[in-house]
Amino acid sequence: MKISTFRAFKSRNYRLYFIGQSVSLLGTWMQKTAVSWVVYTLTHSKFMLGVTLFATLFPSFLFSFLGGVASDRYNRYKLLLLTQIVSMIQALLLTTLIFFKHYTVWEILALSVLLGIINAFDVPARQSLVYDMVHKKDLPNALALNSSMVNLSRLIGPGIAGIVIEKWGNDICFGLNSLSFLAVIISLLFMRLPRYIPNPRTKNVVGQVRDGLIYIAKTPDIAFVLKMLALISLFVMPFGTLIPVYAKDIFHGTASTFGIIDSFIGLGAFSGALFLASLKPGSDLRKVLAVSTFIFGLGLLLFSHIPYYPMALIFASIAAFGMMSQFTISNTLIQTTVDPPMRGRVISLYAMVLFGLQPLGALLIGLISERIGVKNTVMAEGFIALLIGWLHIRNLKRNKIRKGKTPVPSLEKQPVEVALSA
Repeated sequence: MKISTFRAFKSRNYRLYFIGQSVSLLGTWMQKTAVSWVVYTLTHSKFMLGVTLFATLFPSFLFSFLGGVASDRYNRYKLLLLTQIVSMIQALLLTTLIFFKHYTVWEILALSVLLGIINAFDVPARQSLVYDMVHKKDLPNALALNSSMVNLSRLIGPGIAGIVIEKWGNDICFGLNSLSFLAVIISLLFMRLPRYIPNPRTKNVVGQVRDGLIYIAKTPDIAFVLKMLALISLFVMPFGTLIPVYAKDIFHGTASTFGIIDSFIGLGAFSGALFLASLKPGSDLRKVLAVSTFIFGLGLLLFSHIPYYPMALIFASIAAFGMMSQFTISNTLIQTTVDPPMRGRVISLYAMVLFGLQPLGALLIGLISERIGVKNTVMAEGFIALLIGWLHIRNLKRNKIRKGKTPVPSLEKQPVEVALSA
C-alpha cells in the first residue's frame, strides 16, 4: 500500500485524532455487542433487540438537527470535547449498573437513550472538525482513513467483546469501553487547532433549522440520496439486530459466535471502505452505489437461509461489503453538492436518516420476525435492497437523459466518510 494512502498523518492534529478515535471506537463496538448480548440473554426476545437499537438511535433522530445547528453556531472542538466527557460518564454508569448485577432491561435502555442524545451533538461536530485538522488537499485522504478506522474497529471490537464476556464477564467489557474514552479526550486536549472564529448569527436556532430544511428540499440531488438512504435505513440495515438470534438459536452458539459473525460483517465493511478509497478519480459514484446496493441485497438473500456456519460468515461479509457504500457514497454525494455554510445542518439530516430510521426499522423488523421467522425476514430485506438498487439504476438513466454529460462526483474532489459515533 502506497505511503500516499496515509498522507493525512503528516498532520499532528490528525494523528492524535486518529489514535484517540481508534481506541474509542473499539470500545464503542465492544459495548454495542455486550448490550445486545445482555438484553437478549435477559429477555430472549427478538423484539427487545429492536427496542435496544431504537433506544440508542432514535434520540439521535430527534436531536440531530439541533446538533447540526450547534456545530454551525458554536466551537466544534469544545462541543466534541464535551460530548466525549459525557459519553464516558454514560459508559461508567452502565458499567456500575452491570457490576452490581441488580439491573433490569429498562435501566439499560434508559442509558442507551442518554447515549443517543449525546451522539446527536457528537456526530456533526466530529465530522466537521476534521476540516480544521488537515490541509485542504489531504481532506479526502483523511476522511477515507476515518471510514477504514470505523470499520476496522467494527471488525475487531465484537470479537474482543465476545472473548471478554466469556472469560471475565459483561461488566469488564463495559468497563473497558469507559476507559477507551480517555484516549480520545487526551488526544483532543493535546491538539493545537486554528483559533476559533465564530460564524455570524443572523437568525435564531429555529430559523437556521428552517433554512436547512428549505435548502435540502430545493436541492434534488441531495434529496434523492437522502430518500434512498432512508429506505435502506428503515427496511434493510436493521438486519444487524437479528444477528444474536442467528448466533444463539440458529447456529446454537455463544457470545463468541455472535462476536465472530459481527466481526465478519465488519470485515466486509472494512473491505468495502478500502475499495471505495481505491476508486480512481472521476469514478461514477452513483453507478457504484447502485451496484453495491445489489451486492448488499444478494448477500442478505444468500445469508438468510444458509445452514452452514462458515458459508454464512462469507455471505455476511458480502452483504456488509455492499452495505458499506450506502452511507459512505451517500455522504460523498451529499458533500459534493452541499454549500459550505449548510454543511453542519445537512450532515445532521444525513445522520438523522441514517441513525433515526434504523431504530424504527428495527422495531418493524423485530415484529415481522416474530410473525414470519428470522430467516424469512432477512430474505425479505434482501429483496428490498434489490428493489432500491433498481431505483438507483432508474435515477441514473433519468439523470443521463436530463443532464447529458454533466460531470459526476469524484473521489478526488470530495471526501469519503462514515457517520458513526464513537
